[in-house]
Amino acid sequence: MNNIQIDQLIINALIEDSDHGDATSERIFTADHKSTGRFIAKEAGVIAGCSVATRVFELLGADIQLDWQVVDGDVVSQYDVLGTITGQTLAILKGERIALNLMQRMSGIATLTAAYVKEIEDLPCRLVDTRKTTPGLRLIEKYAVTVGGGYNHRYNLSDAVMIKDNHVKAAGGIALAVAKIKKTCPHTMKIEVEVESLDQMEEAIVAGADIVMLDNMRVEDMAEAVRRNAGRVVLEASGNVSLETIRMIAKTGVDVISCGKLTHSVSAFDISLKF
Repeated sequence: MNNIQIDQLIINALIEDSDHGDATSERIFTADHKSTGRFIAKEAGVIAGCSVATRVFELLGADIQLDWQVVDGDVVSQYDVLGTITGQTLAILKGERIALNLMQRMSGIATLTAAYVKEIEDLPCRLVDTRKTTPGLRLIEKYAVTVGGGYNHRYNLSDAVMIKDNHVKAAGGIALAVAKIKKTCPHTMKIEVEVESLDQMEEAIVAGADIVMLDNMRVEDMAEAVRRNAGRVVLEASGNVSLETIRMIAKTGVDVISCGKLTHSVSAFDISLKF
């Protein structure tokens, strides 16, 4: 992860949460008051975000000792102690909610991703995320996907060419859109085209796509797409992906499955900090 981006993300969160100080803690504790607390998992799952949580307290500039008993990617049980924190009470209380919010979000994503990965672990198919992330949190959310065993799709619009349905409609067709892209696209950048039918898939392949996304296709049609493709391009399945359907989709033979639920519909992993 990019440390500069992480720092900016945390600083923005700290400003949002305590732009004029802590109206409660500062009226109870002096600067020399010390406390010790424990991070506790309130459910079972995959942990992510230890270093991010640590950085929250580092940026507060206080003398705080954080000793983790886990590392990102560890599977924990309910009530496991994840780590201990010791130092200035005011700083711990100021950073507590930000550290927990980020770590809970990341661990929730890692836990859900691991569940999806487990469903297809014996099949030659890669699970990837999407750009359906929380504004401002994309970096840590995509990192959490990798902690859970998944892979990243493009990080943002600059990373790769992806011609979607609105591009196709506005450009006048798949072939026209791909042709325009190829005139200026560097040879190092791949071109992906989203299609909704087998005929569109063939049009995209003939036009020169490197990757074809099968959008919201029936499982039967995906299997037929794999047969017709015969290995010419990378096939990505997207849409209607759930824990109940991902194995069926992977068994069609597609190379990649992209799933927005990994980041946009995840529940926070329950972690508490107790003195």
